Amino acid sequence: MASKKKRARSSAASPRFEDFGLSATTLKVLRAVGYEKPTPIQAGMIPRAIDGDDLIGQARTGTGKTAAFAIPIIEVLETRRGKSPRALVLVPTRELAVQVRGEILRLAQGRRLTCVALYGGKPIRGQIEKLRRGADVIVGTPGRVLDHMSRRTLDLRELEIVVLDEADRMLDIGFRPDIERILRQCPAERQTLLLSATVPPPIERLAQRYMYEPVSLDFSPEDISVETIEQFYFTVEHSRKFELLQRLLTRDNPRQAIVFCRTKRRTETLFRRLSKQFQQTACIHGDMSQNNRDRVMERFRAGKIRYLIATDVVGRGIDVTSISHIVNFDTPQFCDDYVHRVGRTGRMGREGVAYTFVAPEEGPELTRIEQRINRQLRRDEISGFGAVPERAAAVPGAAKAPLTDTPGKPAAAPPPPPFGRRGRRHRRAL
Repeated sequence: MASKKKRARSSAASPRFEDFGLSATTLKVLRAVGYEKPTPIQAGMIPRAIDGDDLIGQARTGTGKTAAFAIPIIEVLETRRGKSPRALVLVPTRELAVQVRGEILRLAQGRRLTCVALYGGKPIRGQIEKLRRGADVIVGTPGRVLDHMSRRTLDLRELEIVVLDEADRMLDIGFRPDIERILRQCPAERQTLLLSATVPPPIERLAQRYMYEPVSLDFSPEDISVETIEQFYFTVEHSRKFELLQRLLTRDNPRQAIVFCRTKRRTETLFRRLSKQFQQTACIHGDMSQNNRDRVMERFRAGKIRYLIATDVVGRGIDVTSISHIVNFDTPQFCDDYVHRVGRTGRMGREGVAYTFVAPEEGPELTRIEQRINRQLRRDEISGFGAVPERAAAVPGAAKAPLTDTPGKPAAAPPPPPFGRRGRRHRRAL
């Protein structure tokens, strides 16, 4: 059925969890875990989801999207009916599956609700045994969920709620065919909740095909850059990025930081070099075993790891509230990857800072990022480090007196204009 879309925003001045008709058990748990008042997306989604509406919730990362669907699931599934799962949450990554399962169980304290995470990289026998014992909620990646369906160890006939979390990311990494195969096996009389930071045309087509008259709740600000995050860039040659990273970490002394690289090899190389200079350094990428990835994320959440070198495997959906700094060691190839990398800090209204290392030939990538977030990144400098063009020059292309690596020695030649264009800077976003 063609979807009948509506636009809705929370109109209440100061909504409270008590206003949503939640059970006394849920309200007690929310107070115990420190949920004082709902975020906008929680205030918009929770009462409508409990009423049974199909919903498209659009909001940037770090705004409490997990609780926005977890609380309605817990309320609806309060009465246990058997061993077959009644709710399915599909997520793009293994790490997010673990995190969502943990949050559901945290909010379901005092109830007999069971939740099982299904994802690759772990022995499937243990997951099969858990499913045999019964599960009310399944949180899984599409590939592993399909694997269990093909083995007939997962029965979806009793499903009441299906959640597509980080839907844009799942489509980005090629999960659309798997998602559609799963949705076709779900009961027609179900509720579907879709959550996404962006709603591009492929998401709209998916919603139109598999959702019933969804209400679209848009809580993403017109300026999608996170207001609590300061965003800077450095102009630096590739060969000097590591030196700049050392100087930056020494200068800022972050509480916790994620350093993003494009490739697994770069991640490993940077980890080996940085761990010699800084303690409490670790790395995470897709080629690591799942046990090692789980161990790294557990230590990072516990604050035992201070600097995490990572690929985009942790660029979406990982909620570690103590992260103060994000460093894009490699400029993201795609604008949305920048948005989600930076969204790892400044979560739930906290302050954070993000730095992007931009090589001279990467000016167009920086411009596209600025156009995407409708905001200019500010140029940063580290005293005495290389030839850094002047911040906010009055005339495009104007350079200040050349700096040198060695104090007291004149530079051999003035620095080249930034981003490879002679006498011109790259075009800036509006």
